[in-house]
Amino acid sequence: MIEMAIASGKGGVGKSTVSATIVLAAARSGKSVIAVDADADAPNLHLIFGVREWEWEKPYVESKVAEIVQSLCTRCGRCREVCPYEAIHVDEGGRFAVNQVVCEGCLTCSLVCPERGAIRLLSAESGRLRKTTTSYGFPLVSARLNPGRPNSGKLVTEEKSMAKELASQDSLVVVDSAAGIGCQVVSSLAGANAAILVAEPTPASFAALKRVFRLTRHFMQPAGLVINKHDVNPGVTEEMEAFARRKNIDLLGRIPYDDAIPKSMAMMKPVVEAFPDSPASKALMEVAERVMAIVDDWQSWFTRFRPREPEPYRPIIIRPEGLPGD
Repeated sequence: MIEMAIASGKGGVGKSTVSATIVLAAARSGKSVIAVDADADAPNLHLIFGVREWEWEKPYVESKVAEIVQSLCTRCGRCREVCPYEAIHVDEGGRFAVNQVVCEGCLTCSLVCPERGAIRLLSAESGRLRKTTTSYGFPLVSARLNPGRPNSGKLVTEEKSMAKELASQDSLVVVDSAAGIGCQVVSSLAGANAAILVAEPTPASFAALKRVFRLTRHFMQPAGLVINKHDVNPGVTEEMEAFARRKNIDLLGRIPYDDAIPKSMAMMKPVVEAFPDSPASKALMEVAERVMAIVDDWQSWFTRFRPREPEPYRPIIIRPEGLPGD
């Protein structure tokens, strides 16, 4: 089984479009492929594949929230004074209550409460795990984090575990990670055989690319690069390509700016399905074909583009203004 994580470090650069194309190309070629939407905060891969209903869905219970037992509460207000998240308020009846969307289950309120048993912890639903088979014939594993709930990284880990249970020995698991470099992205990259990084030629996306690349170095993963909308800023595109050469990143392809992509999203179809002759579709299929060739000969590619050595640890030292130092 081969697991590839698609990451970007920044949202809105075309990561899900690239993921959907690779999954669809693998399915069309007869490969066993499983898609994982690892953005639990804002899942959208199912929208690209036109999924409207889920075959299987279950709650994911991981976090804790506080609850005030009104029959034991003396309304002293000490819990409200010490709550670091300001999650405790007084309702219209003068009773102290917990806003369970804001509560983090830290137990600070129960430590100062003078009445034993007046504050208790309850298990809270962090989100929902779900799975379906798309109209294109491959399974899609997704999740949705409830508003204000923590543990999105653990939710992604559960998704990947589900995908591995569905996978066979020769399966390809494509993980469409969240934006940024937070816990969801760390969970997406952890255990993956390789990472495909997607960026657009803007200063913000270039900076995000460098950050997420450092994560791949931490996990000692080979990385490939796809530059989306490469023609909107040729200067930054050249800088990205130079960065890829210096860091031993395989340049998998360049995608031109194309109005067909947002149109296909509105149609809830992959762009290579809705507009197969568009410039972006042709470029995306070239990227997917190259990835399929890598999958077929993955060992040589992983050896070639594996980081030569881990980046040295360089602590960031912030000195007061006016003092000498680096």
